[in-house]
Amino acid sequence: MNWRTIGIIISREYLNKVKKKSFIWTTLLVPILVAGLTIGIMVAVMNSKEKTKTIAVVDQSGIVLPYLTDTETIHYQDLGTMASPDSVKARLGELGFDGLLSIGALDAAEKTVPAELYSPKPFGMELTDNINNRINRAVEDYRVASYNIEGLDQILKDVKANVRLRSYTVSDDGEEKISEAGVYSILSMILGIFLFIFITMFGSMVMSAVIEEKASRVVEVLVSSVKATELMFGKIIGIALVALTQFLLWIVLSVAIIGIGGSAIGFDKLGGGDATEMVSSMSGMDAGQIDAMAAQMTDESELSTVLTTLTNIPWGQLIGLFIVYFVFGYLLYASMFAAIGSAVENEGDTQQLQLPLTVPLMLAYIIALYAFRAPDSSIAFWGSIIPFTSPIVMISRLPFGVPSWEIILSIVLLVATFVLLAWASAKIYKVGILMFGKKSTWKDLWKWLKQD
Repeated sequence: MNWRTIGIIISREYLNKVKKKSFIWTTLLVPILVAGLTIGIMVAVMNSKEKTKTIAVVDQSGIVLPYLTDTETIHYQDLGTMASPDSVKARLGELGFDGLLSIGALDAAEKTVPAELYSPKPFGMELTDNINNRINRAVEDYRVASYNIEGLDQILKDVKANVRLRSYTVSDDGEEKISEAGVYSILSMILGIFLFIFITMFGSMVMSAVIEEKASRVVEVLVSSVKATELMFGKIIGIALVALTQFLLWIVLSVAIIGIGGSAIGFDKLGGGDATEMVSSMSGMDAGQIDAMAAQMTDESELSTVLTTLTNIPWGQLIGLFIVYFVFGYLLYASMFAAIGSAVENEGDTQQLQLPLTVPLMLAYIIALYAFRAPDSSIAFWGSIIPFTSPIVMISRLPFGVPSWEIILSIVLLVATFVLLAWASAKIYKVGILMFGKKSTWKDLWKWLKQD
């Protein structure tokens, strides 16, 4: 192959794509849509509070009412123990109530209470869960008090365990490093998903470009000047550069728009008291309990563990291997997508031929989602060795540490498979790109592959 010719084709492919109005509009509109959706969701969260509901309460148990404290979305109205639930629930709208909470008499034997909630229309889960949690807390406290053991409530609090397991990895030279499994799991999942999206999206772009060029008959002129193999690889690399350019622009523009929009709207309102009130309403806990829990969750030692784990990750090796697996994974699938694109005249005919490519990609995605739970399992191991799944699965296993021999074997097999399939795809591409008027099948592709 003439690399100078391939360089010219790459330049032509890149410039032709980035100069198109469709590329410019897509590059501008996608970040706006993403930012708009993100900001819209945040605004919806900020304005998702229900109107305050007034709930009439008839508590014949005598233990629940003290736990029914008002929140921003619920106001409780005590009707006393003598009120008739039947007469109240028949006149809820007339009396100005949104619902009736009827607490029956205390069952001393079972140490529980019957509870019913009546309303003209169904309440949301947030409100019903809030009421249910408060009733349960009242019954639990009553049961604790019924044992008549002095200080039992404090004893139960004292015996409750809150052990924090700290994990360490030990190197061959005995050096200990803090490792938080949750950090590795999240990183593993993100890397696997990203690589799946990149390979699928960019490979499909190659196929679409080949079909477009074939349908317009431009390819007949190009093949008269350059080799079909050079045209195929030039197109694959050129489109990869176009896709990377667009992807980077999407990230930059989306972050900029979300940042500006967020500052203008003031998403700081999502924090503080509003968040506390939201959790309080959903859980049935008071603000003091929630603040204490939040303080425990944001303990400096936990934050320090996460940050230390992140600093202990070999980022240089991880980024380098991500690039290696992305490049060869993309080249492997892009060459096959190019071969399929050369065999058809429109994208509607690609479904049958494309299926054998999408199945291993989906399988790799599924294994990658499992790999962060069991990175050393047999399915994760073989998924990271077999070339058709290794780019996505191996990158998901890397944060947990993979022996060097597995990485080397995986890369060698991936590169060898790419070379073999690139050669096969080039033979199919050379014949298929000039075939018109016939719907190609796998049998046809096999015939083209065997041609000299």
